[in-house]
Parts: sequence; C-alpha cells; structure tokens
Amino acid sequence: MTQLSVFKPKFVTLAVLLSLGLHGCAATQSEPQTSAATSQQQQSADQAFNQLADSIWQGMQAQRQSAELPDMSAAAVAERAEQQRSWLGQLQGVDASQLNKQNQINLRMLSYRLQNDVDGYDYKEHYMPLNAEGGFHSNLAFMVRNTALRSVEDYQNYLTRLASVERYMTQQTEWLKRGLVEGYTQPKESMEGFEDSITAFIVQQPQESVFYQPFLQRPQFVTEAQWQQLQAEAQRVIDQQVVPAYQAYFDFMVMEYLPNCRGSFGASALPNGLEYYQNRIKHFTTLDMSPEEIHQIGLAQVARIRAEMDEVIETTGFDGSFAEFLEFLRTDPQFYAETAEELLKEASYIAKKMDGELPKFFKHLPRQPYGIAPVPAEIAPKYTTGRYAGTSRDDRASFYWVNTYRLDRRPLYQLEALSLHEAVPGHHLQGALAREMEGVPGYRQQTYISAFGEGWGLYSEWLGLEAGFYTDPYSNFGRLSYEMWRAARLVVDTGIHALGWTRAEAMDYMATNTALSLHNVKTEIDRYITWPGQALSYKLGEILIRDLRAEAEQTLGTGFDLREFHHVVLRNGSIPLDVLEQEVRDWIATEQARLQAQ
Repeated sequence: MTQLSVFKPKFVTLAVLLSLGLHGCAATQSEPQTSAATSQQQQSADQAFNQLADSIWQGMQAQRQSAELPDMSAAAVAERAEQQRSWLGQLQGVDASQLNKQNQINLRMLSYRLQNDVDGYDYKEHYMPLNAEGGFHSNLAFMVRNTALRSVEDYQNYLTRLASVERYMTQQTEWLKRGLVEGYTQPKESMEGFEDSITAFIVQQPQESVFYQPFLQRPQFVTEAQWQQLQAEAQRVIDQQVVPAYQAYFDFMVMEYLPNCRGSFGASALPNGLEYYQNRIKHFTTLDMSPEEIHQIGLAQVARIRAEMDEVIETTGFDGSFAEFLEFLRTDPQFYAETAEELLKEASYIAKKMDGELPKFFKHLPRQPYGIAPVPAEIAPKYTTGRYAGTSRDDRASFYWVNTYRLDRRPLYQLEALSLHEAVPGHHLQGALAREMEGVPGYRQQTYISAFGEGWGLYSEWLGLEAGFYTDPYSNFGRLSYEMWRAARLVVDTGIHALGWTRAEAMDYMATNTALSLHNVKTEIDRYITWPGQALSYKLGEILIRDLRAEAEQTLGTGFDLREFHHVVLRNGSIPLDVLEQEVRDWIATEQARLQAQ
C-alpha cells in the first residue's frame, strides 16, 4: 500500500512519543517481576484509579441527568466547567505507568471526554450551540426517540422535561446574543436557510408536534383516564410553552442573529481562532498534526484517487472529459430513484446483502439489530445524505437513516458505499459491539472518538470490494467518489480554517473533484465551515487502519487472519488512534511469536 507511506512516519513518531504516557508501562511489562510487592503495588494503583474514575463518572452523569433540561445559565455553565476542570486535574495526576492495560485505556478515554468539555468552555463553544445542520433546537427532537417510557412516572417525567424547553431555549438564545457582541458567530452565508430547521417545530395543532409522538398510542400499563390526563397536559405544554419558545427563537434568528452573523468563514477569524482550530484537530483526530501537514496529505490522496477514478471511467466507455462525466452522473435520471420508497428499498437490499457477508470478516457480531428509515422530515433539508442513529436502549433498534429529501440529489451509484459506512460493517457493527462490551466502565461504552469511528466507517466502504460489492463500474466510481470526498475534506477543511480559503473556493474544489451533487457539495461545505476539524477524522483514521492491516499482512504472511485483525481493531470500542496502533502492533508481535514457535 505504497500510497499510504507518506503518512506512516507520523504515526510511528506519535507512538514513540506517547510510549512514555499511555503505554509507559510497556517497557516494564517485558521485564521479570522481582517480587509480589510489585504486583500488589499495581493492584493498589488500579483500585485507587477505579475508585477515582467511578466517582468522576458518577459526577459527570449527575451533571447530565436531571428531571429537566440542563440549566444553561451563566452561573450553572461556569460551575459545571470548573467541576470538570477539577476532575481533569485529578486524572492528570494519575501515573499511567502504574496501571494495567485496560485502565490505561480507561484513563485516556475519561480524560478525553473531560478535556473536550473544558476546552469547549475555554474556547466559548457555548456561544455558538449550532451549526449549518441544526443545533440545540433540533437536537431536542432526539429527546422523543431516546426517552424510555415504561411507566406512568416515565410519561410524567417526560412532561416535566418538555415543560423546561422554554427556559432552556431562552438561556441558549442568551448565549447566542452574547456571541453576537463578542464576535463568536457562525458565518452568514453558511447559515442561509437555517430558519427552515426551526419552522418544522412551529405547528398549528399540538398533536402535529414531534414532541407529541409519545402520546399517539396508549400503552397497556396506562389506564384510559390517566391517558386522557397525560394527553391533555402534553397538548397544553406544547401549545402554551414549546411552540411559543420555537416561535420566539425563529423571530430572533430571522431578525437578529442571521443578519448579524460574521462575513468571514474560517475558524481563524474567531478570537484565538487558529489556536482553537488546532485544538479541534487534536480532539477529532487524536493526532498532533498541523493544518499544513494535513493539507499536504489531502492533496496527495486526492491525486492518487483521481488516477483510480480515471481508470474506472475508461471502463464505462464514456467519451468525454472528467467534468463532463461528473455532469452526466449528476443529471442522468437513470442514477436517481423516483420515489422515497425506491431509495429506501435499495438501501435495505444493500444492507441486507452485507449482513450475509459479515461472518466471513468478523468472528463476533452484535446482538442489537438495526433498521432503515428516512431522515426525519424536520431536519432533512439541511441534513447530510445518510447517518447512523445508534441507541443504547435495549428495547429499541438502532437505525440507518437515508435522506429522501430532494431525490434528484441522492444518486444511487453512491448508495453501496453509503450503506456500508452507515450500517454494516460500518457504524452499526462497530457501535453496537462497543455498547455490548463487558467488564468496562460506562464511559468506555459511551465515548465516541471520531477518528476511530469515522475511520472505521470509511475502511468499511473499502472492505466492500472484498465482500463482492461495486461490481458495476458506476457504483465503483461512487465508492471512489466517496473516498475522494473524504480526502478532499483534508484539503478544504484546513484550507477554510487555517489557509484563508473562501467558501466559493472550497465548493469549487469539492465539485471539481467529487461526484457529489451540487446540493450535497453546498451542504457539506457549510457543514465543514460551521463544524471545524470534524471532517478531518474520516480519512486520517482510515489511512491508519489500512496501514496497520497492510503491516500485519506483510509481517504475518499466510498466518494473517482477517477476522482476528478486525476483532483486535474493534474489541476495545472507540479508542484514540495511537492506542489502536499500539494494540494492533502488540497483536502482530504476539502472533509472529506464536507462528515462529510452531
């Protein structure tokens, strides 16, 4: 895999540097134990860490668990941040070299969560609780899906939470107002049409509200009299509190916020912007890399993928330029579903076909199933093409969402790659296995590291080649276009946020190099502009996974077991890339020794 060699030195260097931290005990583990006291010392250190970590995790959960929505007043936000800073300081005082391997990972994961909380406060992310896709107002809709309603008390608690929506939205709006004053706003052009994401929540009748869905069908454990009372209260709260809160937010957006958003685009234009962007790179990729390094990796990847795309175009017999081929893909009706049902059925067929291939590649499969559904209508217009919506509830499946809004912008030739990424063997397989891990603390199961999860999703698209997908050249071009899409992100995200690119330059680069519809190009670029750094995680994570697989194949030769490799990658859940690298290399060394001993 010579195309990845440009990247390998960065990971090797990073692993060496971090060997003194997370893996600081690796050197001592290879030495013989001199006495039982050493073992007892480690057990004592592990016990002390477990007590500290459990206490911190309980405190973090208490901050998030309340009968009402979080208190977003200035005093409450500052108090939470100071507590998080205190917890982080306690974890930073732990000597990782004294812990066993799993606790070293636990320490990194819990610290990762808290570091992001503290950084978010310090860089004033709470001044901008929204991006081009949505924000706190649309996230509230997940309250409906994620609330387990198994008793009358659960319904009453839901109503209590619903009644706090008005206060919560007012407090969030106050942060947006402060952002206007202090220069923390999203770019004006990228937020165009944002108000449409609010209007879906402003209904004429409370029964039409997404928040009323739990009251549409009476469960058996609720009496008819109780049900009527619950329905009446839900209608009152929605009509008198929730809808007026959304109307007030809409008015504020249209009259105050959107007209006064900044004209610049990059994070570098924010106060301490370049420092903030570097922080986001570290958070989303878990790597110490500069924007310039990432930009160059992106350019190299784009050039490689473009050559492969040209080869695929040649097999189709198309007579024309690359740009003309893209225009053909974007405009020919044969590549688009005519109905939402057709698109969903095709996605379902692809996902089910991959289900049948999973045992060839994975020795462990999750018990939780997944469904396929359209992206909810209230968020679909500015939402991405598809996304995985996982759940930790044991009474619900997770879902692969397919965006059926604007069918003429949802090409079928990209559906195989999208489905493998979002469903299986991508996000559902990885996420469900992580949620079903045994013997690990809750924060391990509930922490998602973008570089790992999105890197795995992109690797899963590529794995489809071995699973018998992409036999049609247009579908294979769609796969390459999706890979190009993620490679181009390395270029445009760093270009926008650190190198002075304009929105138009970024859109032109994406439109020229990928087969994304122009609607999706606009949606994606605005997503990157308003969510700095996140788009970098996909390609960087995938490069490492493929690089490690190539290393294992070369080292182990005929002894390489792909199912075992995948198990090693996935067995610890979502983890930082340097941890993944160390885990895989330890496995390679163990397997090499075993094979040599045979």
